[in-house]
Amino acid sequence: MLFQAIILGLIGIVCILDSRLLGRLNFERPLIVSTFVGLALGDLEKGLIVGASLELMSLGLVNIGAAAPPDMNMASIIATAFAILSNANAETALTIAIPISVLGQMLGIVMRTVLSNLTHRADTLILEGKYGRARRIHILWGTCLYASMYFVPIFLAIYFGTDLVKQIVEAIPEWLTNGLTLASKILPAYGFALLLNTMLTNRLIPFLLLGFFITAYSGLSIIGIAAFACILAFLMAELTFKSGNQETTADLLDD
Repeated sequence: MLFQAIILGLIGIVCILDSRLLGRLNFERPLIVSTFVGLALGDLEKGLIVGASLELMSLGLVNIGAAAPPDMNMASIIATAFAILSNANAETALTIAIPISVLGQMLGIVMRTVLSNLTHRADTLILEGKYGRARRIHILWGTCLYASMYFVPIFLAIYFGTDLVKQIVEAIPEWLTNGLTLASKILPAYGFALLLNTMLTNRLIPFLLLGFFITAYSGLSIIGIAAFACILAFLMAELTFKSGNQETTADLLDD
């Protein structure tokens, strides 16, 4: 069990560093990571079955800005390993995935808080001309912290059993859970604010307000509003490009 716990912990490190250091290879998706777990534990079929079920659960989870949604990546690794090692079915694996994803979400919020403080420290070092130390904070310490955030809980859950994870989640005091829940609701708004700070212009403000009022008062779903926005963007692009082409043709004829 020690060797299996180490292997799965390393898989967790690779997956968490996918979008942070290795690019974007979609290793964080439950279907992909559960397949890796199935290969590591010698049961590819069950890894695919559990991964497909967890993928359906996580389709609506979107990580926006600094927001930390339920961590289906960590949940997929531990739940798939639990299903394979205990010879359980996919439905049983789903029950263990939920508390693990909540624990991963809380760890993610704490990690983002720590890293935000390290970022300010790196800014100070850059102003002081200590570029090597600032680089180590971003590349070395950030990577090590994210790696430990995944390796330690996955290793403990596999080595000591998934009941340990459940006990940890149940032992978390209510005040801490409420505080982390509140932080998880504030962080998406902060993420949107950061995006708008770099993207929003005077020409885009009417479209932002239009989308806001349509969402607030129309009763349409997000999919309906997105479809309406795509059609509007297509029509505006067609009119803009057509007008531009006509002006260019007129200028050529005048010349």
